[in-house]
Amino acid sequence: MAAPSGLAQARSVSLLGATGSIGASTVDLLLRHAGAYSVEAVTAHRRADELAAIARKLKAKVAVVADATAYGALKAALSGSGIEAAAGDEAVVEAAARPVDICVAAIVGSAGLKATFAAAGAAKALALANKESLVCSGELLNQAVRASGGIMLPTDSEHNAIFQILNGLDARHAEEIILTASGGPFRATSPAQMRLVKPQDALKHPTWTMGAKITIDSATLVNKGLELIEAHHLFGVAPDKLSVLVHPQSIIHGLVRFADGSVLAHLGPADMRVPIASCLAWPQRIDSGARRLDLSEVATLTFEAPDLQRFAGLKLTQDAMIAGGGAPCVLNAANEIAVEAFLEGRLGFMGIPDLIAETLDLCTGRGMTAPPADVHAVLTLDVEARRLAAQLLPHIAARSW
Repeated sequence: MAAPSGLAQARSVSLLGATGSIGASTVDLLLRHAGAYSVEAVTAHRRADELAAIARKLKAKVAVVADATAYGALKAALSGSGIEAAAGDEAVVEAAARPVDICVAAIVGSAGLKATFAAAGAAKALALANKESLVCSGELLNQAVRASGGIMLPTDSEHNAIFQILNGLDARHAEEIILTASGGPFRATSPAQMRLVKPQDALKHPTWTMGAKITIDSATLVNKGLELIEAHHLFGVAPDKLSVLVHPQSIIHGLVRFADGSVLAHLGPADMRVPIASCLAWPQRIDSGARRLDLSEVATLTFEAPDLQRFAGLKLTQDAMIAGGGAPCVLNAANEIAVEAFLEGRLGFMGIPDLIAETLDLCTGRGMTAPPADVHAVLTLDVEARRLAAQLLPHIAARSW
C-alpha cells in the first residue's frame, strides 16, 4: 500500500541524536510526512524534556538519553504516553540495534561511534550524519554495513550531492570528486586578525545554521578536511582524486569530473532538509519543505582555491587521510579537544590547528597510528589521543593568542 507521501510503502525509522541540528531537520521531515514513517527510537545525550517532546510528536516506541542522570526527567516527561524510557550509553546502543528500514545516525563526535556500528548491523539503510564514524574507522564501518547486507546513505550535504551525481556509477571511474566549502566567516581574514577571533565570531557561519562544534570546524576548514576523509571511505576513491573548492554562495554542493571532460554538479539551497529528505526517501523523492532555488535571484556563483596557509587544519586533514591508519582518529580526537577549549576561552583560534599538529606528531612518534583492528581499538586510540592533546593544551594555548 502506498504511503501518503507517495513512497511505495511506509518505512520504519530510528533517529540517533534527535535534539541536534541534523535531528531537528529530520524531525521536521518526519512530521511533514507522518503517514509515511513509523518511528522506532529517538535518542539524545541529556536534554530529556526536549527528547520527550520529540518522542511524543513522532509517536516513537522508545526514547533514550545517554546521560543516566537524566532518566528520571525523561520518564516523568513521558508519563502516560506509552513510550518506553531508557538511559545510559548501552541503552543508546540497544536502541540503535533495533531493526528498522532507515537509521539516521546523527550523534555528534566519537560519542556516536558504538551506536553507529550497532545501527550498521541492524538497519537496512544507514543514513550517516556522524562523520567521526567514517573518519576514525571508515574501513571497519564499511565492513559492518557490507556484512549486514545494508546500504550507507551519506547525509552530509556534500557527500549526498556526490551520491546523487554518481547515481549508482562506480566512483572509481570518476577523474575527480570535488567538495565545495563556503570558506566560513574568515575566508578573507588575515592571519594576524584570525589570532584575535573569539568564539562568538567563529559561530557566525555565513550560509549554514548548525551546531557549535561543526560551525567551528567550518570556520577552520577542518570540517572540509574531515569530509574528504569521509568521501575517501564512502566512495572508495584514492586521496589524490579528492579536492576542495571554495564556493561562498553554498549553492553547488559537489562536483564530479569525468574522463570525457564532463563536470556534473549538484545544486540546491543551503538547507539540510534537502540531503536528509534524499536519504529518507531513497531511491524515491519526497518534499523537503526547503525554499526552491532561484538561480536568477542568486545571480552570481564564485569559486576559489582554499588557502592552505590561512587554513592549516585543512592541510592537516589531507595529510592524515594520506597517512591513513589511526592518523585520522588521532586528528579527530585532538580537534575535538581543541574546539572545546576554544569555545570555553582556553585556547586561541589559531591554536586549534597547532594542537592537532602536535598531537599527531606525538602519537605518530609513539607508534600509535597503526590501523585499528576493531571498534574497541578505535575507542582506545581516541581516549589516548585526547589525553595527550589535553596534556599539550596549556603549552599550545600560551602561544595561541
